[in-house]
Amino acid sequence: MTKPLTNLSYIKELSERYGFTFEKKFGQNFIVNPSVCPRICEHAEVDENTGVIEIGVGVGVLTSELAKNAAKVVAIEIDTTLKPLLEETLADFDNIKIIFDDVLNVDLNQLIKDEFGDMRVVVCANLPYYITSPIIMKLLEDRLPVDNITVMVQKEAAQRLCAAEKSREIGAISLAVQYYSVPKVCFNVSPGSFYPPPKVTSSVIRLDVKEENEIQPENERNMFRLIRAAFTQRRKTFVNSVSSTLGMPKADIEAALTEIGENPMVRPEKLSLMQFSQLSDILMK
Repeated sequence: MTKPLTNLSYIKELSERYGFTFEKKFGQNFIVNPSVCPRICEHAEVDENTGVIEIGVGVGVLTSELAKNAAKVVAIEIDTTLKPLLEETLADFDNIKIIFDDVLNVDLNQLIKDEFGDMRVVVCANLPYYITSPIIMKLLEDRLPVDNITVMVQKEAAQRLCAAEKSREIGAISLAVQYYSVPKVCFNVSPGSFYPPPKVTSSVIRLDVKEENEIQPENERNMFRLIRAAFTQRRKTFVNSVSSTLGMPKADIEAALTEIGENPMVRPEKLSLMQFSQLSDILMK
């Protein structure tokens, strides 16, 4: 019989029985709203032909829902104190493998080769707020052979990660996400859907990973260096921010902007990813 993993009394009883305490350093908030995990599976399009990498298992709420729908789930959990608890909560499933490690240290390309064969693969997770950006950037920069990355993050982070080009919310992370994927916000999740409840609303986002980049800078690393420099001092113009961060002469930066038909007084958020690529090719030589 499936365990009542969204039942608050059961979670508290489990935690007490196994001596589990919530670790602030791991940013643990377990899902207790029973409607959330099925919706995550639906948006990730998890089916019997899908292999899933899950990040952060908790008590196994999302893990069990994924396992009901997927061919196989490989879940990565950093908190080893959850091991005996998960042996109970996920005992009914034979298509789950749990790896106790920090996802930032795991070779995910090798994991996919070893665990999933020719399956279609997706990533699903309820990500800790404190480490959202590093995990998402690892997933994208590792160029994993995955169809999509469907994750729950803080609503504010979701708006930044999925910000439209030239919008107010755009930042260095938004442009990086756009470069590697097509992002969208799927739905919002209220604080009361978690235990313990966080102080903010969450959002589930889906990043459809691009097989090829339509934007191809001469040097990808240099383009991202320029993007980071441009957004280091958000209130400044592109010229002033890049000049002070990278030590470039302002005249050179202004000339590059003119060359691509842009106003020398432009702010970084008003430049498209394509323009950053063009400016990188001109300036970073």
